[in-house]
Amino acid sequence: MKLVDEFRDVELANRLVAHIHQASHRNIKLMEFCGSHTVSILKNGIRQLLPSNIEMLSGPGCPVCVTSTADLDKIIALSKFPGIIIASFGDMIRVPGSRSTLQKEKAQGADVRVVYSVLDALQISRGNPGKKIIFVGIGFETTAPTVATALVQAEKENLQNFFVISLHKVCPPIMKTILELGEIRINGIICPGHVSAITGSYPYQFIPSDYGIACVISGFEPIDILQTVDMLVSQIENEKYSVEIAYRRVVKPEGNIQALRLMETVFELSDADWRGIGIVSGSGLKIQKRYQHFDAESNFDIKIIPNSEIRGCICGNILRGISTPRDCKLFRTICTPEQPIGPCMVSSEGSCAAYFQYGVNVE
Repeated sequence: MKLVDEFRDVELANRLVAHIHQASHRNIKLMEFCGSHTVSILKNGIRQLLPSNIEMLSGPGCPVCVTSTADLDKIIALSKFPGIIIASFGDMIRVPGSRSTLQKEKAQGADVRVVYSVLDALQISRGNPGKKIIFVGIGFETTAPTVATALVQAEKENLQNFFVISLHKVCPPIMKTILELGEIRINGIICPGHVSAITGSYPYQFIPSDYGIACVISGFEPIDILQTVDMLVSQIENEKYSVEIAYRRVVKPEGNIQALRLMETVFELSDADWRGIGIVSGSGLKIQKRYQHFDAESNFDIKIIPNSEIRGCICGNILRGISTPRDCKLFRTICTPEQPIGPCMVSSEGSCAAYFQYGVNVE
């Protein structure tokens, strides 16, 4: 593997930018489907380096942001059960549900703990046999294998107080949904790097074959992204569409076979609720019957009242690529990282948070 500095080389970046300017003649819209790509693009000023005929849009690639209000309400309801410990990644505790957040419930006495890994939640289970620990499982194909591993381990140890609420989602169905909605015409897709390290490139083949849209899997350094844009421009200008990998130091076409097998052992595809989009068939991962005794939704009677969305927040439109944070009247006025109104401002991978920190000069 090359040194990181080589992926930030100014001379190489300038050459790539010059070639993109020279090669691109059409009006091109590219969408990145990964929140980490959104942050890197804004942080490194990639949009400002590209010619004016290339527009870059952000898609539904932040797992915290796409978690629906209804699913958040389920987690908050679980936190109120007696004897429950909620173990969650830090971003999730600040995301607003209909009427509360995990952070507010914690302040009112709920036992909500921030963990850095599902393995931390397992350790909490071992150390608290008299409590029931519920891990909030969010993320795409990147994090699902780790949760699958934890469930297999919990089975081996016969941990009867460990549960997961699986809000995991998979990318190809939502990519298809965005294309089918037809709200925006996308010419090329910057495919997610972390996700593709697990899935490989094969699941995206339907995009060029069925929709005539260019696809390139990208890494996260400035050179990675510029190389990806250059490859996308080449496909679009030559009208030869395929799935290419610009992140070969990490991504293989077949993906991570062991991780995929783990996911297939523990999870099965299900419908999932996406913020701003709704129910998308086959886009979620639910826990299989064999491991159902670890499934929080199967073992707790979760009752929630009808959810209500946040007035004025356009996070759903931003996730679909039809709006940017600058279109939101709440952005930078009453919605800030310190006091987030919507989930796109909560997560460090959210478009609103990225625009707030790095997007001052982005049109």
